[in-house]
Amino acid sequence: MLSRALLSAMLAFAAASPALANDSTANLAVGGLTLTTTDAIEMRREDLSIAMDRIAVDYEFVNATDQPVTTTVAFPLPEIEIDPFDGNIDLPSANPDDPFLFKTTVDGRPVAMTIDRAAYHDGANITRRLEKLGVPLAPFAGDAVDVLDRLPEAEQQSLLGEEIAVLNEYDAGKGRGRHLAPNWSLRLAYHWQQTFPPKTVVKVSHSYKPSVGSFVSTAVSASYQSPEEAREFRARYCVDDDIVAAVKRAGAKAGVEGGGFQDRYIDYVLTTGANWAKPIGSFHLIVDKGSPKNLVSFCASGVKKIAPTQFEVVYRDFTPKDDLHVLILRAFGTE
Repeated sequence: MLSRALLSAMLAFAAASPALANDSTANLAVGGLTLTTTDAIEMRREDLSIAMDRIAVDYEFVNATDQPVTTTVAFPLPEIEIDPFDGNIDLPSANPDDPFLFKTTVDGRPVAMTIDRAAYHDGANITRRLEKLGVPLAPFAGDAVDVLDRLPEAEQQSLLGEEIAVLNEYDAGKGRGRHLAPNWSLRLAYHWQQTFPPKTVVKVSHSYKPSVGSFVSTAVSASYQSPEEAREFRARYCVDDDIVAAVKRAGAKAGVEGGGFQDRYIDYVLTTGANWAKPIGSFHLIVDKGSPKNLVSFCASGVKKIAPTQFEVVYRDFTPKDDLHVLILRAFGTE
C-alpha cells in the first residue's frame, strides 16, 4: 500500500491513468454490454504501438468457420473516476462523448462506433436518475457542476445525502463559495456490428490518445518509499538495477533526488485478448519512450531495442496473462 505521504504527493501532482482495453467480442445483454468468448473468430495478428501521444493497434481476424459470423465487437474502457476535491485526472479530450479521441477502421474504411454510457456510484447504476434530473453522465463534463448547482434544493439534498454529489466550499477572496461536485464514475464502451466472412482476413485498426499518468519526480529509488513500496513499484514496472543506477547517477550529478526525471505511466489491458478462439497467432509490441534521454521500463520477455527510442517485443501463439504497465522516466527538458 502507498504511504500517506506518497498518496498525498500523488494526489497533488499525479494524473490518474486509466488503462485502455483490448478488443473482445460481446453481446448486448440486458443491462449493458457483456464481454463473451468466441470459438468462431481467431485473432491471427496484433500489432500494438504505445507512446505517450498515441496508441495504435492493428489486428487481423479470421472467421475459422464455413459461414459468415456477425457479432458485436467491443472496446470497453475502464471506469473513469474523478476525485470531487482534487479532480486531477488526465483525459486527452474534454469531449465527454469521446475523451480518448478514438479512430477505428475496418479494412481501411472508417467505422462509426456506438458508445454506451453509464454512471455508477458505489457499484449502483445511477444513469436513469441523472438523466431524469438533466445531469450530464460524465462527471468531468464542463457543465456538470453548473447543472448540479441549479437543481432544486430537495434534489440537491438527496444527492448529498447519498454522497452522489459532495459539497465543495471554498474562499476565493469574495466570501465563501459553495458548489456541488460530482461524486460518481462513468463507464464507456465503444462497439459496432461486424460481419466476418468465412475463411477471410478482416483487418481492424484502432488509434487513440492515451491517458498518461504523471508524477512531479520519479518513484524509482525515492527516499520516501518504504522497502515494501519500492518492491511493489519495481515489480509493477519490472524496474531493473540498471535503471535504478541510472537514476542515482543522474541524481548525484544534478544534486537532487531523482536526477530531474519525472514519471509517466501508461496502462493497457491485454488480458481481454484471450477471448478469441485461439491464442493470438502473432503479437508484436513497440514501446516508444519519446526521447533518447528518457528511460523506459515494462514487464516483457525478449525485449529488443530497435531504434534510439523504440523497444520491440514479438510473441507467437500468445495468450495474455497480465495487463501491460509502462513506466517512462521523462528527462528534464524533453517535453
